[in-house]
Amino acid sequence: MIAKFNKFRTGLLPLYVFLTILTASVTLVSCSKDDELEIQNDFPFEVNVMPVPKDVANGQIVEIRITIQRSGNYSNTQYFLRYYQFDGQGTLRYHDEPPYLPNDLYQLPTEQFRLYYTSTSSVSQSFDVWISDSFGNEKQISFQFNSSD
Repeated sequence: MIAKFNKFRTGLLPLYVFLTILTASVTLVSCSKDDELEIQNDFPFEVNVMPVPKDVANGQIVEIRITIQRSGNYSNTQYFLRYYQFDGQGTLRYHDEPPYLPNDLYQLPTEQFRLYYTSTSSVSQSFDVWISDSFGNEKQISFQFNSSD
């Protein structure tokens, strides 16, 4: 009886070797370096602005409500703002902070915020606001106010 069992076990040896080689090759092929896990952290965004008045008087403050809408969510994304005024004169500020300097970069604390533009001239005024993220994506928003003086 033992001789028959040993003969049967010896006959299965090629099958065991084949299964071992097949398992090893499938494991090695499935662990190739071409299938690396890709983590996306660069998400484009859109900027929504609530309507603002077309006319502004000297000394008048205009509230500009802005919302950044992400297409994805990466928690370490930072947003920045810079602006440049090319017609007229005025100041732009966030909440109760000092006025922004033209073309300087300022970090935005939230994705929904309000800017306050104060007119300091009696002529038409135009300025652009650029909002960018920490990955180089950037959106431009243009504002133009006519003088109501």
